[in-house]
Amino acid sequence: MSANLVIVESPAKAKTIKKYLGKDFEVLASYGHVRDLVPKEGAVDTENNFQMRYELIERNTRHVDAIERAMRKAGSLYLATDPDREGEAISWHLYEILKERGVLKDKHVHRAKFFEITKHEIQNAIATPERLSKALVNAQQARRALDYLVGFNLSPLLWKKIMPGLSAGRVQSVALRLICDREAEIVAFKRQEYWTLEVEAEKDGQPFRARVVEVGGRKVEADVQKGRFTITDEAAARAAEQRLSAACGGSLKVVGVESKPRSRSPQAPFRTSTLQQAAANRLGFSARRTMQLAQKLYEGVDFGEGPVGLITYMRTDSTSLSAEAIGQIRDTIGVLYGKDAVPAEPRTYANKQKNAQEAHEGIRPTLAANTPDKLKGHIDADMWRLYDLIWKRTIASQMENALFEQVGVTLHPGGTAEGAAPAGVVRASGSTLIKPGYLAAWEVDRNDDDDAEDGGRLPPLAQGDVARLVKLNPEQHFTEPPPRYTEAGLVKALEERGIGRPSTYAAIIETLRARKYVEDERRNFVPTDTGKIVSGFLVRFFPQYVDYAFTARLEDDLDDISRGDKEWVPVMKAFWRPFIDRVRDIEKTVSREEVAQARQLGTDPVSGRPVSVRIGQYGPFVQLGTKDDEEKPKFAGLRPGQKMDAIELADALKLFTLPRTLGHLPDGETVSVGIGRFGPYVKYGAKYVSVKTDDPYTLEFPRALELIEEKKRADAARLIRDYGVDNIQVQHGRYGPYLTDGKRNARIPKDRDPASLSLEEAQALIAAAPPRGTSRFGRRKAAAPAAPQAAPAAAAAAAAPAARAAKGATPKAGARPAARPAAPEQAKAPAPAKSPARAGPKPRVKAAAKPARKKAASRAKKPAR
Repeated sequence: MSANLVIVESPAKAKTIKKYLGKDFEVLASYGHVRDLVPKEGAVDTENNFQMRYELIERNTRHVDAIERAMRKAGSLYLATDPDREGEAISWHLYEILKERGVLKDKHVHRAKFFEITKHEIQNAIATPERLSKALVNAQQARRALDYLVGFNLSPLLWKKIMPGLSAGRVQSVALRLICDREAEIVAFKRQEYWTLEVEAEKDGQPFRARVVEVGGRKVEADVQKGRFTITDEAAARAAEQRLSAACGGSLKVVGVESKPRSRSPQAPFRTSTLQQAAANRLGFSARRTMQLAQKLYEGVDFGEGPVGLITYMRTDSTSLSAEAIGQIRDTIGVLYGKDAVPAEPRTYANKQKNAQEAHEGIRPTLAANTPDKLKGHIDADMWRLYDLIWKRTIASQMENALFEQVGVTLHPGGTAEGAAPAGVVRASGSTLIKPGYLAAWEVDRNDDDDAEDGGRLPPLAQGDVARLVKLNPEQHFTEPPPRYTEAGLVKALEERGIGRPSTYAAIIETLRARKYVEDERRNFVPTDTGKIVSGFLVRFFPQYVDYAFTARLEDDLDDISRGDKEWVPVMKAFWRPFIDRVRDIEKTVSREEVAQARQLGTDPVSGRPVSVRIGQYGPFVQLGTKDDEEKPKFAGLRPGQKMDAIELADALKLFTLPRTLGHLPDGETVSVGIGRFGPYVKYGAKYVSVKTDDPYTLEFPRALELIEEKKRADAARLIRDYGVDNIQVQHGRYGPYLTDGKRNARIPKDRDPASLSLEEAQALIAAAPPRGTSRFGRRKAAAPAAPQAAPAAAAAAAAPAARAAKGATPKAGARPAARPAAPEQAKAPAPAKSPARAGPKPRVKAAAKPARKKAASRAKKPAR
């Protein structure tokens, strides 16, 4: 065994580093985090200085054991996890575990940090090790404790007051508020009409465009940012057009030409957030996809001689570059773009982020000479596109400015007499690229470059020249509401406000999607009804904890802890007591009705009963009647695409038309269509058929018969053998043949022909199988929303909310918003409801209160913030 043991996070990285260090070093991977808080109440002891109870992550136990065995034979330990707070925490956890197991006695322990996986950097990190930073560890522990305490206490409150399965997080909830606040701005926005006068002209056969900036001595304003508009209706626009047309007489006279050079500087190298923004705008990558690809580029790509790291560490707030890297970049620029593209002095960039870690570099290629052309075809296409983006931005950051000639031309109507005041003033502008500079490597994109602007070309114009007026166009415009957030826009907004850490934004965005708080509409975030209600609840009852400034100040406190400027326990105490007091107060004093945000839609013209929309335990639904009526109220879930704040009475009444009878089969069985908890269905007798594409509100009897026949054929194709006893059958399944009696599924021995099993053998296998819904270890399986049953218990589901409403409880919507139904061959009839008040299994709130245990070893699967 080697004398030195090096611990990194991923096996790919371990393989690369082992190659660089040689036979005296053994390199093992921790596979990400090795310990986490115990998944139950009391993991953070708030009464004892916030002591934290940890346990090994089950999936990583064998990796920790392997590290322990290797450490018993090694003389020195190098903890070489990632050079950030989480990496520091992983190293600290490993150190504590190995110390508890007694394998570090009389051993040397070092902390090795590197920011790129190259031979020189790795060897230098091992040769100049550091000590574990207690300040960074404390900052990470404080962050983890805060996230745990907020999530563990707020999420169960959301289950009780809104619906099960929701979550809240210290940063996640603030990100949701940003999206919901923007949606509220859009809804409240009142558009304003305004007009501009656009000019089409030409000189010596070369056309150009201009705009009227003054009419009759009055400035024509169209300033959307300041809300200043001179011409606000068509009548005024036409009057100005006629006045100017008459004054021009078909020509415009140049009365002034201003030409001046303009210089544009390159942008700084990427940091985490700007990489995510540029990749979203230019490549269409999600933040999560960007970080996954960047991780692979950082860990290394094998070109036949072992993996080689292609970029530096991608979780960084810094834009600085090392002197060695700048030298390589300047040499590469000289070779590819000429010496004139290299500035006299290297460029330096000041970090605008107040908590940037200066020890880090910006994200750059490990070797500037590795051009994208050299790598094309040797790495994955998406990896290449991201590498191309990083390489170009890095190279451009050390190139000369781009130089333009900016030209502004002022024109008067051609019929203006000498010395007379003009009837109007027209202005044209354009720019000409004189020297490309950094633009030779980096093309400007309006979405991620604040300095990007259009520069139209103008013909040669001099004072006294006359241009022909081709057309004067009055153009109508309307102000537009603020745009919805894209991923790039949300990342930018969070960073500008100092909320959260850029390395966590990808996970936060994925959580918002997973909880169905937001939907993607043409790459824009639109809050769902559930997202709006959750955000509204938090803003109303926990305003301080979703306040942008408060969250940013707390982030500053965590950064102060990481620098050793503050102790973490006082920060935790200042947060905890007011927070938990507020949680307990809201739990006691706020009812579900206050949170449901019921909205009255009108009155049913047939029954005269009120119709309302609100949210229940299964999502948004409409209600006909009230709990105080003699007749029980009716309930129906909203259809996909319907919104609580937009649905009208007519649409709501249509929802109550299901279930409806379509006809009868020859044997007398009734055929009906409805929507249950798991989507639309056709029911015949006691059996169900999932309706995938048809609209249940317009589905007719002939089409229902077709669906029933398709279901019967699919069922027949699945059947291998029917024993005719206790519903025992052998069927084809996704993973091969299996036995079932409708209650239990049993595997068939691989060495047996499925059709040859005797009844006694089949009964024995069924008896030994666990009931459906439990794992082979006897634990109850969590419901999988992506694979819902296609056969809802429609009648019981419809009766359940009515029974609860009669007792004064907030109902579970009888028709849950349609989920993706299971394929017809997977459909099964549900167990009958035990009572009208119980249409489905009641969520086990107590069990759900435990935070999700970290099962993934990868750092990509971190707890939601």
